[in-house]
Amino acid sequence: MTRVYSKSWKLLAAALGTCVMLSACGTSKSAEPQEQLPVTQTATAAPSEEAANGAGEGAMITPDNFMDTLMKGSKEDIYKQMSPELQKIISLDEFKTSTGSFMEGVTTWKLDTDFKMNKLVERSWKDQTGTKGIQASFAEDHQIAGLLIQPLDTHEATDKALTKTEFQFPMKGEWFVFWGGNDVLSNYHYAHETQRYALDIIRTVNDASYQGEGKNNEDYYAFGEPLYAASDGKVVEVKNDIPDNTPGMMNAEEPEGNVVVIDHGNREHSITAHLKQGSVAVKKGDNVKQGDLIGHLGNSGNSSEAHLHFQVSDGPDIFTSRSILIRWADQSQKLTRGKTFQGLHE
Repeated sequence: MTRVYSKSWKLLAAALGTCVMLSACGTSKSAEPQEQLPVTQTATAAPSEEAANGAGEGAMITPDNFMDTLMKGSKEDIYKQMSPELQKIISLDEFKTSTGSFMEGVTTWKLDTDFKMNKLVERSWKDQTGTKGIQASFAEDHQIAGLLIQPLDTHEATDKALTKTEFQFPMKGEWFVFWGGNDVLSNYHYAHETQRYALDIIRTVNDASYQGEGKNNEDYYAFGEPLYAASDGKVVEVKNDIPDNTPGMMNAEEPEGNVVVIDHGNREHSITAHLKQGSVAVKKGDNVKQGDLIGHLGNSGNSSEAHLHFQVSDGPDIFTSRSILIRWADQSQKLTRGKTFQGLHE
């Protein structure tokens, strides 16, 4: 289904995470997505006293009243609490016009995700038809640090076509799904056929992906964690010499970073990306069994925070092959945005 929206709406849709998120796996080789994950929150100007107090008593916009205000209240109050970065992207008039147009035909909104990460509250909602979505990020002072408003297209045929291979999650312990699911609201990869069912996974402690100031890779709970083969297969590609980035920096020239690609048969290849430099424990041509150590998680490639990018594709090249929805051995766990799940037993 094709939809046409105003230029200002498209600008607004591009504004999610302007001062909040991380990137990984986008590349100059193609129009592929840039991964967005939580990083150390950069300092932004606090809302002015006028913005904090709103136009009148009770006008403070919070995660709890955001949707009611957007539907029935003052869009100007919302705009006042948007970060300076967001306000540079879209004017108040554009915001009013684009959101008003987007809301046409919407009668109700249902909360879809709700979690706190690195001092930010992340919430998203879907309309009664499931074809429109809104996602917002709120700082501790209620400043709106990120906003995404866009239609939710589906790809029904591939959404139901699971891999023939059954996979185990390739890491041990408890993990958090930052991006995962079958729409762009829960998984920004979904818009791109080559990465549609990819997952971005982080490790969290007390609603944070790092400790201390998050300036060093070692501050991140995911950094250095062991990675295992998700199923039996043959290693067909390895990179092991890409330096790990300083958190907040990215390497778009080597978007996958250090990577292990395993051919599992049936034209199904697992792609495990962003490994730690020098940590890869297998070589091209090796036959591996499910659970074999293949390396350690890092922050290499087009990534600004230690995390796992994992997907299964119908070929070994992440940028030319099609992503396939993964058949997990444990179907009781839902690997969708905002969910915490248990990986392999420690």
